[in-house]
Amino acid sequence: MAEVREITCDVVVLGGGVAGLWILDALRRSGTRALLVETGALGSGQTITAQGILHGGVKYALSGAPSDAARAVRDMPDRWRRSLTGVEEPDLTSVHLRAPVCHLWGADTLRGMAGLLGARAFLRASPEKVADAERPASLARVPGAVLRVPEPVLCPRSLLEVLAERNAPFLLAARAVSPRRVEGGGSEVLLGDPRGGADLLVRARMLVLSAGAGNESLRAGLGLPPGAMQRRALHVPLLRGEMPTLNGHCVEGASVRLTVTTGRDRSGRVVWHLGGGLSEEGVRLEPPALLRLARAEVERLLPGTDLSGAQGATFRVDRAEGRGEGGSMPGDVTVLRDGDVVTAWPTKLVLAPRLAERVLDLLQLAACSGREEAWRAEATSLAWPSSPVAPLPWDREDLTWTGP
Repeated sequence: MAEVREITCDVVVLGGGVAGLWILDALRRSGTRALLVETGALGSGQTITAQGILHGGVKYALSGAPSDAARAVRDMPDRWRRSLTGVEEPDLTSVHLRAPVCHLWGADTLRGMAGLLGARAFLRASPEKVADAERPASLARVPGAVLRVPEPVLCPRSLLEVLAERNAPFLLAARAVSPRRVEGGGSEVLLGDPRGGADLLVRARMLVLSAGAGNESLRAGLGLPPGAMQRRALHVPLLRGEMPTLNGHCVEGASVRLTVTTGRDRSGRVVWHLGGGLSEEGVRLEPPALLRLARAEVERLLPGTDLSGAQGATFRVDRAEGRGEGGSMPGDVTVLRDGDVVTAWPTKLVLAPRLAERVLDLLQLAACSGREEAWRAEATSLAWPSSPVAPLPWDREDLTWTGP
């Protein structure tokens, strides 16, 4: 049997979605010797299936009364812009931005957005009416007003690639992970070598769980109290074809009925990623029924849209997050500390910077300088493999596309 290798660090992060990668980046910038471990592809699960909208609270203020979620995210678009323009770390200037703004329209008229207009004073990203001549092609025949919201839309896969490149020597792939708490303090994580070689034992002062849905089993394995996490399911329809670019929300009543974001597959084809109430309602439907509903809703909410040549597919994903009141979405990030173990859920992709700040505050590690070069050399000397970035959902091999 091959001998087990060892390395010692300050913090090991388990889970390589946007939350874990941002936490790792922040730890390293503070001078902390940190490593991240991922057993699958980076971003697999929630991050790669996110629509990439950097929310500023608009969709959470439709009732006219700002919610906890609206308060939590209202400063986030500006925070992300500072990174996307290289003003603040992490430098994300290389991340692909799908659109600088989103659009908002009502299912019938502007009446469906009356509450939103009442909350404009609260919002940092205040919506503005779009002149008819400036409307996106898909919204040309919408009967009511169309609003422009300064919420950027980024490509989640591009974000993962940039964060992974920034932190490459510190990302460790694993065939399996076995964390345990050590008597007297600290943790040990045994990593199975995906190449079949010697296992790696990582010793750390602190352990951060940022594995989304995986946090549940990790906490159980560490003997931590149960019931900290909840799952809210989605069944998401995709359409690909010759549709125009569109990124935005359609409001019906005081909620978002449909969210559309636009990407491109590996062959350059346009893909519409459909979220909002449609993907929540889709949980109880089989794929053919959901795709029929999706086509009908697009034609109803986007008059004049031609889907005759579009193909469709669906995928399911769970939103894993800290437990919210009555099973509802938590109003903010969730960060729990159990001794030398911190568990973190961002709730929304846009809250990753806020989550990292909370985690670092909770870890209470003294900032150190001058250790980066030595730590990079030690991590690099491991020559340990790292995980690939997950494919966008529409590029997955297991999807079944139907239609023309």
